[in-house]
Parts: sequence; C-alpha cells; structure tokens
Amino acid sequence: MAKTKSVPDNEKVAIVTGAARGIGLAIAEELLSKGMTVVAVDLKEDALTEAANKLGNPEKFSTAACDVSDSEGFTAVVDDTAEKFGRLDVLVNNAGITRDNLVMLISDEDWDLVLNVNLKSAFIGSRAAAKVMMRQRCGSIVNMASYSGIEGNPGQANYAASKAGMIGLTKTMAKELAKRGVRSNAIAPGFIQTDMTDILGDAAKEMAMVQIPMKKLGQPSDIAKAVGFLASNDSGYITGQVLSVDGGMHT
Repeated sequence: MAKTKSVPDNEKVAIVTGAARGIGLAIAEELLSKGMTVVAVDLKEDALTEAANKLGNPEKFSTAACDVSDSEGFTAVVDDTAEKFGRLDVLVNNAGITRDNLVMLISDEDWDLVLNVNLKSAFIGSRAAAKVMMRQRCGSIVNMASYSGIEGNPGQANYAASKAGMIGLTKTMAKELAKRGVRSNAIAPGFIQTDMTDILGDAAKEMAMVQIPMKKLGQPSDIAKAVGFLASNDSGYITGQVLSVDGGMHT
C-alpha cells in the first residue's frame, strides 16, 4: 500500500476561489492563520486587490483574476500555482452565484450560468489539482455545497441542482483519489450572513429564522473554520463527507 506524504499545515499551498469577499475571503484568512500560502481567485481584479490590502500579508497571499468557469483559464491558474510554489495541497471550490426564480421562469441562460460557475468550475479546478496532488500523494479538496443541495429550496432549482451536483462530485472524487492520499469533502452552509443574505427582506429573514434551531444566522467565520479543519492534517482520515454548518437545519 502506497504511503501518503504528510506535510505540516504551515507549509501547505492553497487555492481558494471566490475569495475576494464574504465566505471566500474568510476562508483565505483562516488558512493564512494556519500558516498556509494562499492564492485567491476571483473574477474581478479590483476586488482581489482590495482583499489583498485588507489581509496585508503579501508574502503568503497572492491573487489571480480568472473566470473559474473557463476551462483553459482556471486550469492555467492551478498549473501556474503548482509550478510557482512547487506543490499544491489544498483547493477550496467556493465560487458561486445565484439567479433565483421559479422553475417555469428560469431561462436557459440563467440555468447554464449558475451550473457553470458553481459546478463546472469545481470540476475544472479539481481535475487540474488532482493531477498535482496525486503525484504528491497528498492533498485536500474542499467543495462548497449548500443546505439547498441537500433539501432543495423553492425558487432555487438551478442553484440547488448545482450544489447537489457538487455533493455527487465530492463523493465520487473521494472514492477515486483516496488511494493516492487525496481527500475530497464538502461543506453545506445554511443561512450565512453575507452580501447575498443582507439584501433579503425582513419577511424572508424571519422565514429563514423559523427553520434554524439555533435561531441565528451563521457567520462567514463559521464556514471558514470548518474549511480550515478539512484542509488541515487534523482531518487526515476524513474523506467523502458533507459537513453541514447550518445551525441545525439539516439533522
């Protein structure tokens, strides 16, 4: 049986997508706190620059502006990161968007856009990262699923489908890559206080609160700490799992 190579957390190199703000930025900050080198990927370069200025750690934090649904572009970011740092230990597929509507009203364009950004990008990044990690015989891929991908959610057929697909991708990769020491897990957030939830009306927030046993919204840091655990050596015997971070919504 091939032995996996253990790398101290503070020597790891990580890529985080959708990292310019919100949950992605919190994840980048958490991995930095563990001593990891982090490459933040997002669509807008100015937002990445703002994030870099906020974190203020140029030796450990770098950025790459990229459309993660573009196969050639995102693959190049993964390959360039591995070449620059000599390794790649963690990939966090966090980038995601919503285009909410009822099933009968979702356009083909909005369906394709959400599936491409949320799910196809994770496949593209994971395919490229897995090649590096398998050679190293170690690595951790963390995919951002959702409560909606487990339970479904009215008005979010495209989003829920993308997140359910993320769970299937996670579990399949776990079975394919485990023998080479590469782990694949997912986080399923519930209602997290971000720019996306801030624009919800009071009625929607009250309805959400009814579903949360803990009676409070989660914070980006709650998700970040869960990702930090799955990216670290502390979770070295965990793969193929979906960790719900939702205040008890899914039990």
